[in-house]
Amino acid sequence: MLRDYVLKERDYIIGKRRYFHSHPELSLKEFNTARVIEEELDSFGIPHERVGETGVYAVIEGKKAAGAPEEKKRCIALRADMDALPMEDLKEGCEYRSQNAGVCHACGHDGHTATLLGAAKILKEKENEFSGRIKLFFQQAEEIGAGAKLFVKAGLMKDVERVYGAHVSPKLPSGTISFTAGPMNASCDYFKIKIKGKGAHVSTPELGVDALYIAAQTVNALQSIVSRGTSPLDTVIVGVGRLDAGTSYNIVAENAVLEGTTRAFTHESRERTNQRVREIAESSAKMLGGFAKVEFKDYAAPLINDGEACDEASKVAERLIPAENIIRNQEKALVADDFADYLAVAKGVYGFLGTHSDKNPDTGVAQHNGHFDIDEEALLLSCNIYVDYALAFLEGEFD
Repeated sequence: MLRDYVLKERDYIIGKRRYFHSHPELSLKEFNTARVIEEELDSFGIPHERVGETGVYAVIEGKKAAGAPEEKKRCIALRADMDALPMEDLKEGCEYRSQNAGVCHACGHDGHTATLLGAAKILKEKENEFSGRIKLFFQQAEEIGAGAKLFVKAGLMKDVERVYGAHVSPKLPSGTISFTAGPMNASCDYFKIKIKGKGAHVSTPELGVDALYIAAQTVNALQSIVSRGTSPLDTVIVGVGRLDAGTSYNIVAENAVLEGTTRAFTHESRERTNQRVREIAESSAKMLGGFAKVEFKDYAAPLINDGEACDEASKVAERLIPAENIIRNQEKALVADDFADYLAVAKGVYGFLGTHSDKNPDTGVAQHNGHFDIDEEALLLSCNIYVDYALAFLEGEFD
């Protein structure tokens, strides 16, 4: 059963979720969202600072054991992402439909932000009941894999012993939550391959070096990474989504550009796959008389939940919902989430919160769809776990 201190914040959490939903902002442009978060934190009496231009970091210091040595203070970080997507909100007649044309909270980050604000409000009220430090990460730019890196680079994970977050899921029924150990989301790396050849008339191909032909051969060769260079028991993706080459039908292409992505569930597979992309592109171009330059962008590491942290979060959830509503074997997915960058440096767990209700068909719509919506009542469970997990960990309940 949910705690009274969470139930009394129902209207606050849902109200803030609807505000953020109707005022979505794109990655690295979450200026209004950050402003509202800071105003709320000010009203709670929680100190905060900016991370980058639009991220907000706040901290709540427990006062139960005031004066304890810094090195003995436990620390947990709670994270919520807050950026939206470049797409239209298609929910006709919805009172909280997006007011910003071409921008929509179709992934649920509005709910995440509202939930963490609710948890912050409660935890501040309980500061005399715990010792230690709770860090709050209101993180920008998850959709482009740029936000978590800013928090890590700023040194905010330095003393963190646990990191916790949760993402809404239309695949799971409201009232359930998944804490599954091991790989849950794949890494995501973007690559661009620039191929340089030599232009000529198509009637004299021997005088040129066809960058388009090199690009085509490179696309084919890249498929060998999965089919012949990766164990069938390992899950890896190498996808090329764009090929741009040439200037006219009767000119041997002098330049070509490939853009694609790699995905993997382990750090080792990720490193091996990206290295093979580079080797294949460079060697294919060289073999055919051209030159290839390969550029990578790191969007997210593999998201690997810590088993111990999963057990801890599950014990907290069992006090709130039936044990059968806690999923411990959720199927992994090849989508990415930069929460993985926190898990790469500290133990933690990323939960998946069921938000599908039969009462609202839109709550079963896939994420990144203009009709996407959530069962807002599910946010109360998420808030309760934020609060209770932080309190339980700081008080040494799992020792």
